[in-house]
Amino acid sequence: MVRRGADKWFVGRRVRTVTVLHPRAIRRHLPGVDDFSGRLAGARICATDRRGKYFWFVLDNGDALVTHLGMSGQLRVSSSGQEGPSPHVRVRVEFDDDRDDLLFIDQRTFGGMFLDDLAPRDANGSSIPASLAHIAADPLDVRFDQPFVVEAIRAKRSSVKAVILDQTVVSGIGNIYADEALWRARLDWQRSGDSISRSKLNSLIDSSREVMSEALVVGGTSFDSLYVNVNGSSGYFSRSLAVYGREGKPCPRCAGPISREHFANRSSFRCVRCQRRSVG
Repeated sequence: MVRRGADKWFVGRRVRTVTVLHPRAIRRHLPGVDDFSGRLAGARICATDRRGKYFWFVLDNGDALVTHLGMSGQLRVSSSGQEGPSPHVRVRVEFDDDRDDLLFIDQRTFGGMFLDDLAPRDANGSSIPASLAHIAADPLDVRFDQPFVVEAIRAKRSSVKAVILDQTVVSGIGNIYADEALWRARLDWQRSGDSISRSKLNSLIDSSREVMSEALVVGGTSFDSLYVNVNGSSGYFSRSLAVYGREGKPCPRCAGPISREHFANRSSFRCVRCQRRSVG
């Protein structure tokens, strides 16, 4: 939902000035604040793109302005010259048309922005920031190679959930959508990738694509004010979740109990009845 909003508000506009209000927000831009602001000034935003948890603006000077939102980061629109309601504005980008500014807001400062060179086009005709070349495409990407991903999952002995959260295998799914896709595919998250049939894994990828598409229609999944679109509106997919966050409640498919289980310092949710640990 961030990319859709950014396309609407910022593509085609030229940067006038950049103000870095917290140096930690650009810690991945190693040349520092002056280089970051100087290289952005005068650049025009030509397009937007994303891969995994990274989002970037394609600039007409050959650079990419890359953003990682971390746990609490937001890209927001603000009326020019107004600081906005948040005390956590870390970067402000003003444009030469004197219309709305672009704000990077990050309460916990785990996210950040940096400039990167766009790598040469890959076999799929894509140009991506050089530092992100190792990140795989996501199921909504036209460049996504589903048969290749299925075979990559089948080559792993790790839990299937760990594999689909591995950004080098498939990107963009995330913890919540992984649980929802696994529920739709009737798969237990602890099953190893190499124990699952190709047909089941195709069903899982298809389910992941469905979950992500449905979430986009309603603006994503927002649980609090930290997760919003560029105009500040929240997503409503959280109201449609089948298992995530529903411990002890009945499964909407079979009425079995939803279980919350420990997974890599996070939680996994599944229906103990229709997501059994059987081979398939």
